[in-house]
Amino acid sequence: MAQTVQFGIDQFLQHYTAYKNKRIALLCNAASVTAEGLHSRLALQNAGFNLIKLFSPEHGFDTTGADGAFIHHNMDKETRLPIISLYGDKLAPSAEDLADVDVVLIDLPDIGARFYTYLWTMTHVLESCCEHQTPVMVLDRPNPFSHGLHLAEGPFLDASCSSFIGRWNIPITHQCTFAELALYFKNIHYPTIDMTCVTMDIWDRNINTGYNFHPTSPAIQRRETIYTYPGACLFEGLNIDEGRDTMHPFAQFGAPWIDVHVLYEAAKHELPEAQISIVTYTPNHGQYTQQECYGLKITPIQIENFQPIDYFLRLIQLIIRFWPNAVKERNYLTNANPSGSQHLDKLLGIPHAFDYIREHNVDTKKDIDTWIESMRPYLLY
Repeated sequence: MAQTVQFGIDQFLQHYTAYKNKRIALLCNAASVTAEGLHSRLALQNAGFNLIKLFSPEHGFDTTGADGAFIHHNMDKETRLPIISLYGDKLAPSAEDLADVDVVLIDLPDIGARFYTYLWTMTHVLESCCEHQTPVMVLDRPNPFSHGLHLAEGPFLDASCSSFIGRWNIPITHQCTFAELALYFKNIHYPTIDMTCVTMDIWDRNINTGYNFHPTSPAIQRRETIYTYPGACLFEGLNIDEGRDTMHPFAQFGAPWIDVHVLYEAAKHELPEAQISIVTYTPNHGQYTQQECYGLKITPIQIENFQPIDYFLRLIQLIIRFWPNAVKERNYLTNANPSGSQHLDKLLGIPHAFDYIREHNVDTKKDIDTWIESMRPYLLY
């Protein structure tokens, strides 16, 4: 029988009892649970820790907020603790937020993609804690996408494309945990921060089993979604629907102008790494509200080795080949980018991304060997 992975929160509860007399703030959401499935805030309170406030990222504490939607401050009904939103009128805790806090615990899930914003919320918390000299502890969790650093995919982030869906120069699928990235960022950006990383027990990045996956946001309800998400999310920057309204978001896609049988026949021969099926559906919101969309559903054949960014870039190039005048860039409006401009550049991490994709093949493995060497000193598993 497979052993159960012990998360950072489990290790903290067991080995950091000296912190029971500290005033604690917790950055978390509904997917922040112990190995037994109890929410971290309740586990801390049940164990006698003095939890005084909660911070929440995009999608809110309950993980149900719409993509990019402004999240208001709130009150946790169960514990009566204040929930301070870090995806509303601010992205980082203020001096006032930290004034009565002895330590901030970061206990956020991730799905392993650079443009999934929980990573950057963590960095804003680290930055604020460093500035205001507040100790911070990163309670580590699995990267459910990880199957070895050699499978990381770029492009790396050009500085001109920095945004809240990619602040710094890392690959799109980095293959690391938050604690590992926090150590890396500390060395580069926050050398004076008082930071402790609480590691997991039993987790093996190459096997990556032994724990339950909990939904992390409205579109990421199942672990299978994360294997296509890093590539299919590029559709957000194009006039192609990414399937949010379907049972298979970021695995199926479509548009009213796609001749699906033409695309199916070409993709079947040119993109053999996945099973492909034809889909027809009508979105309830978004750019094609109540319009019938025609597209494909993508199911990776070997999820452990699937390279979603390379795959979906080639798929996008295939669509451009057949419908060069129909494919257009899309502004994608979010709280962090109200104009929605240059969304594809920000996602892919390269300037003039749409023109580049039309004219060049994107090398998603460029400099990955350098990334592996750069991260080697900070790997914890």
